[in-house]
Amino acid sequence: MLKRSCIVVAGALIAVAACTATPVSAASVATKGTGWKLTSELGVTSASPSKTYTITFGTEAMRKRYTPYLTAAVSQVNAAGLHLRTGGVEANDPSACGPAYHIQFMEMYRPLGTPGWSQAMPCPNQPGGLGRGGLVAIDSEYWDGTWPVKDHVLRNTVVHEMLHALGLDHPNRDIDKDGTVEPGECVATSYGNKPVMCSPNGGYGTTANKGKLLAYDVNGIKQLIANAKAQGLK
Repeated sequence: MLKRSCIVVAGALIAVAACTATPVSAASVATKGTGWKLTSELGVTSASPSKTYTITFGTEAMRKRYTPYLTAAVSQVNAAGLHLRTGGVEANDPSACGPAYHIQFMEMYRPLGTPGWSQAMPCPNQPGGLGRGGLVAIDSEYWDGTWPVKDHVLRNTVVHEMLHALGLDHPNRDIDKDGTVEPGECVATSYGNKPVMCSPNGGYGTTANKGKLLAYDVNGIKQLIANAKAQGLK
């Protein structure tokens, strides 16, 4: 049996009534851990261990722009056991999911209505919680000069949004026990590096590592696969 509760997800992308589906007794399915959290509130808690997820782009210019930003992270996701590749150009619609196992990148002006904020989500409420892809809307202000952003922040943001579409959520939690989960309140390494999925502006700040996942993020990807295998999902 499942316990269900609903939230409303708004923004420029698909507007849905998203239902949380939390198994009453499913010890083998985990939805959060140290430095990672899954999108259980959108009904996505696993990823296919056999299918290949393909990142596509709204235009050829976008493909050329974003592919280099994603290369290192895509390699890490594959090493973690999830099949992911960078594909080509296809038409997309922010109000509907595209083909199965496609992660569609698009550019929009203030997709969340807030300057400098991007948005992404997996296709919600999938059978068995198995992610089938999703949508990514990058704020066009990054490129027209109206919202200057440091290169490491931009690269981490692009990867962050891609991971949302795969099924990872913000792992922020009330570390200081003041009763409020605050921006940037995430676990960190001994060097002070926070998960790419930490909101806002997680990830590495160095030239060598910008755009790369931390071990926390990798563990979240591995759990998506583990949850699918535990449920016998293909």
